[in-house]
Amino acid sequence: MTAGVDLGAPQTQAIRSDDDVVRVRQLVRTVAVAAKLSLVDQTKLVTAASELARNTLIYGGGGTADVAGVDDGRRRGVRIVFTDSGPGIPDLDLALTDGYTTGGGLGLGLSGARRLVDHFDIVTTVGEGTRITVTKWSR
Repeated sequence: MTAGVDLGAPQTQAIRSDDDVVRVRQLVRTVAVAAKLSLVDQTKLVTAASELARNTLIYGGGGTADVAGVDDGRRRGVRIVFTDSGPGIPDLDLALTDGYTTGGGLGLGLSGARRLVDHFDIVTTVGEGTRITVTKWSR
């Protein structure tokens, strides 16, 4: 978990359809603007969130995205926690390898999404699901 104080309760968006992936993108953009992220950082975060929301839908069988503004005392940012109860990721090292993709998303894979954010944490258990926490800070 990234250090910092929440700026408000996380807003939860269910991820059960392609429309929900769009709603995640919109929610992340709204919170990123409120956190005063630059346009470049907003775009990076929305792109990462889109990839991770799509992964939650396709590979995790659906789940949730909890989006919150955070403040560490020096800067503001946005934290997103993607959670699913899917099959988990059997080979996390492979899944985090640059260029690895199973298709269907933006082609970024987990490694691409990880490069777009400042903090990336993944907890996965085969047969139980996956939780990915990302944070993007203002510059």
